Amino acid sequence: MNTTMLSIYPKHFTPLPIQLFSKSQHRHVIRFPIKCSSSSSDNGNESQPNTVEIRIRRRPSKRQRQKEEEMINAGKQAVKPKPPPKDWESMNLTEKAIELYVGEKGLLFWLNKFAYASIFIIIGGWILFRFVGPAFDLYQLDTPTPLAPESMFKVLISFRKYFHPSNSSEADSRQVVEKYANALSIAMQFFDVQKSGKLVNNKIAWRGDSAMGDGSEVNLDLSRGMYDAGDHVKFGFPMAFTATVLSWAILEYGNHMNMVNELDNAHESLKWITDFLTNAHPSENVLYIQVGDPKLDHTCWERPEAMTGKRPLTQVNASYPGTDVAAESAAAMAAASLVFKSIDSAYSGTLLEHAKQLFKFADSYRGSYSISIPGVQDFYNSTGFVDELLWAAAWLYHATGDKSYLTYVSTNGNTFANWGNPSWFSWENKLAGVQVLLSRVNFFGSNEDISTEGSLSLQSYRQTAETFLCGLLPESPTATSQRTADGLVWVNQWNPFQYSVASSFLAVVYSDYMLSSQTSNLYCSGKLYEPTELRNFAVSQLDYILGNNPIKMSYLVGYGSRYPQQVHHRGASIPVNANSNCSDGFKWLHTRHSNPNVAVGALVGGPSLSDTYMDSRNNISQSEPTTYNSALIVGLISGLITSSSQVESFVKN
Repeated sequence: MNTTMLSIYPKHFTPLPIQLFSKSQHRHVIRFPIKCSSSSSDNGNESQPNTVEIRIRRRPSKRQRQKEEEMINAGKQAVKPKPPPKDWESMNLTEKAIELYVGEKGLLFWLNKFAYASIFIIIGGWILFRFVGPAFDLYQLDTPTPLAPESMFKVLISFRKYFHPSNSSEADSRQVVEKYANALSIAMQFFDVQKSGKLVNNKIAWRGDSAMGDGSEVNLDLSRGMYDAGDHVKFGFPMAFTATVLSWAILEYGNHMNMVNELDNAHESLKWITDFLTNAHPSENVLYIQVGDPKLDHTCWERPEAMTGKRPLTQVNASYPGTDVAAESAAAMAAASLVFKSIDSAYSGTLLEHAKQLFKFADSYRGSYSISIPGVQDFYNSTGFVDELLWAAAWLYHATGDKSYLTYVSTNGNTFANWGNPSWFSWENKLAGVQVLLSRVNFFGSNEDISTEGSLSLQSYRQTAETFLCGLLPESPTATSQRTADGLVWVNQWNPFQYSVASSFLAVVYSDYMLSSQTSNLYCSGKLYEPTELRNFAVSQLDYILGNNPIKMSYLVGYGSRYPQQVHHRGASIPVNANSNCSDGFKWLHTRHSNPNVAVGALVGGPSLSDTYMDSRNNISQSEPTTYNSALIVGLISGLITSSSQVESFVKN
């Protein structure tokens, strides 16, 4: 009540100040002192003030009301006495059965407790096994996730194979790393882009038949094979290396390829090259090592389907030896013979026979093909041939089991192998590959098959391989300084990816050899490293290629949303319906537009030492892809496409 409200009363009621007296939490008392005056007073004095008292009770909250009601209701309810305990002796059989099952602590009670306890134990155990164990490196999980150790948890694998021997491949397929599976299917397609001859089951829409007359002047069918890079010459030296590496990848990781349905494609691509190599070896001491004139070819910019120029043949023979290219071809056919041994035994036997003849030719008539044929020096120059002789002999030992080839690498090791001095693996230098391949024999070879001298020699090959591998590990005391700031192994400005991918492939292979032989550590100048650290190095290099790099671009054409658009590749740069000839096609080389055709699967040369890349067709050293790069990255991806696996001998006796 305020002054305004009191104003409605007669004027002789005078409002006075109000005092509020709190009586309780819910009740207040308001007293209104009021004066009353009247004209009929006897003495004319004002009357004494009277007081009007108003009691106000605040409405209790809903929660308080509910509480009061519960208390009232609780008081009204009669307390029910507990039933007296049952006398077991006085129960009949039915009552006893019910009491045992649903009684206060009967069977149902304990089943309920057991179920809850089991759930908590299972969940807790899974958390400990899946997260706590890997976090403290208590064991190694067989999982493809990059966040966990990627090697084998051997006990679980043994149990899995014991209980599910027929479904082991299905179990492995669930562990495939999706991004690597996608990358493999893309990388494999570049072999189809590079095919020469009559195309069978052509998968590249903008490619067609080409070079159908190659070899016709000597009555040979040399139409197959593959163009090495962005031009249209078929160079036998790098082509044979492509076949050797692709064979090695299939032999080590064919089961991984099969998980993602790429093994048949790998076989087909390999056979496309070995068909050319067998036809290019018409007699024991003759090998055609090149189709097309590089200098003449480089005066044209045209699609392979539109070629009209002459394509002369080049050969090595007893008078003009080519030990390096002949031995590389021998290695390729020996390795491929192992691949096709269980698929086509007759074809495998043919390849092996060619390999033996070519190795004998290469060793008997020693000489570099770069000296015999000076014209190749500007393109695929060879600086020596001893590495190819060891490479071929190592593969022939694996393919035949003939100890004479093992004796060859043992007795010639001191002269040829350059033990203790690692070198980079590439199409031109095979020594690092030889060392890793012969380490395989050292890891898994039978003591009865290896002499004391041979064992010492193999140990030297393995030690040099480990010196090379120690240089790859970033934290190693002997780590190479030949890297970009972002960690990519970088050796040469021309096609730098060749060295990083080749090194990574050898690292994956060797790490699996260590795991399969239960070799725990790699010794690097006082420090020990586990196989997973070699594998982690390889993962870092592959992830860099696939986009984890400073410019956030995939260097594998067709992978991801951003990749090179101006690949140095004639067929990709010229529209299919373009009406251009040899000379006027150069306008497609110099245009700044993206290639109209995607050279899917091409691995370009790679970035500069500063981790930069210029996407231009004229930037040949960075933007030109090669088939041997493709073979190397196919091997690398195949090794990483799932968790590392037990290596089984690919030598079938």
